[in-house]
Amino acid sequence: MKAVTKLFLFFAFVATATAQFTAGTFSTIEPRYIVDLPTAGVLRPSVFALDFDFFQQGGVAMSVQAGALENFNLGVSFGGKEVIGSRKIIFQKFPGIFLKYRFLDEKKSNPAFAIGFDMQGKDAWVDSTERFTIKSRGIYIVASRNYSYFGNLSLHMGANYSLEKKDKDISPNIFFGVEKSLGTNSAFLLEYDFALNDDEEKSLGRDFGYLNTGLRWSLGNGFTIELDFKDLLLNQKEIYSGNRTMRIEFIRNF
Repeated sequence: MKAVTKLFLFFAFVATATAQFTAGTFSTIEPRYIVDLPTAGVLRPSVFALDFDFFQQGGVAMSVQAGALENFNLGVSFGGKEVIGSRKIIFQKFPGIFLKYRFLDEKKSNPAFAIGFDMQGKDAWVDSTERFTIKSRGIYIVASRNYSYFGNLSLHMGANYSLEKKDKDISPNIFFGVEKSLGTNSAFLLEYDFALNDDEEKSLGRDFGYLNTGLRWSLGNGFTIELDFKDLLLNQKEIYSGNRTMRIEFIRNF
């Protein structure tokens, strides 16, 4: 506990010593995700992001993304379950490839639009159906719009087609989400994934969709901690309580 306390105090010091935020009204870096779902936000050229997702069954997934060109990001990710714990680590079958291009910037007359390709799903890899517990987005398009409403309010809506279809569910999917600033350096997150591609007999979902929420806290200098509460509708089969996860994000220039 002493080590955790020292780490918390160090992060609190970083928050007061720097002014580069990824959440809240002082945010200077565009959010790339709500909880699991993408936004139209992109990294600027010569900026990279290192993300760690901690999920159920001792799982950890790490991703690296970078702004290669103006409005164009690319990246790679990899992870597995039982990374934390004493059991044998079971890695996902292949690395996740990530590409995103924002083809229309936000203006007063229109939201921002981005297209992307993301092979990294969420939570553990399932060998029997060759998919992630939460399917990867695959090919997607997303629109984002920002408003000034007691701080910052961001609305996001998109559609995707996952390439994980051995479970015979090949339906296109839709999703939407909201991010609301809470003060200068934190934000409340809410999203709903209809999961239309995960509700057949061999799928893992119960046809309720995935309702996720979270709190994002920017500690400054591009460092962000996020606590998420996922699957509040208990959509996933054989799950009887929500899924509590955590994400750590670190963004810097290179």
